[in-house]
Amino acid sequence: MGADKKQEERLDYLLHEFKEDSGRYRDLETGKDYGEKRMLLRSLMNIRMPGKINENVVKVQDEFLTEEAREKGIVELTDIPTAAEQYGSSHPYADKISVWQGDITRLRAGAIVNAANSQMLGCFVPCHKCIDNAIHSAAGIELREACSHYMNRRRMQYGARYEEPTGQAVLTKGYNLPADYVIHTVGPIVGGSLNQKLKDDLESCYRNVLECCVEHGIRSVAFCCISTGEFHFPNDEAAKIAADTVTGFLKEHDPDFDRIIFNVFKDVDRELYEAELKR
Repeated sequence: MGADKKQEERLDYLLHEFKEDSGRYRDLETGKDYGEKRMLLRSLMNIRMPGKINENVVKVQDEFLTEEAREKGIVELTDIPTAAEQYGSSHPYADKISVWQGDITRLRAGAIVNAANSQMLGCFVPCHKCIDNAIHSAAGIELREACSHYMNRRRMQYGARYEEPTGQAVLTKGYNLPADYVIHTVGPIVGGSLNQKLKDDLESCYRNVLECCVEHGIRSVAFCCISTGEFHFPNDEAAKIAADTVTGFLKEHDPDFDRIIFNVFKDVDRELYEAELKR
């Protein structure tokens, strides 16, 4: 039996189980097109609240997502040139820093960074294009469950209204991602003009993620462009803060890291980060 056929069987099984689990969408028509069925499964996973589900469902989900990751193509650190290799950067840590444009959920790194929101449970909007949704969708429902356990512990400690503060770093396993871990950080939201407090908060995101890596022996980490999407932080200022914070941190912790990757999605961000490393 080919992998494609096996994946389709897994998809059909998961669709049935997640529809049953939802209750509300139990009788939803799924159609026959693989792409449409896959989007529906992602939607059902996105809207699902944390909570127990049959162990076999998790097992099949893990098999499905692991195979899907393999099919998408796992990107190894050795596939990504350093700034020194790519454009002869004279940056003092050009041999440890990379700018890579692509899907962060394909990276096999020690950790990838998720731009989370203060509720810390991922994005509940079906198939939303934010990185929070992409990471949770590729990792599987265990990631939301782990984040929920974390938030429940915090609420027991700090009260029922607790929300994750801006600038902290929370470590979870990567589950079905190629990366070993996910480090979640809540970036600052720019609602009006940019000010020093917002800049300091973004710097805290980068610094605390790096501190988390050192604390847990994580030697490679891929940063997304924290706060530049839904949170409206100006891309050029964000790139400068990211590059400066990483550079300053490496001055004290150079031996603790093998690679730090600035993962970008848009051309404008790639150009901005490359310019920072070429200065």
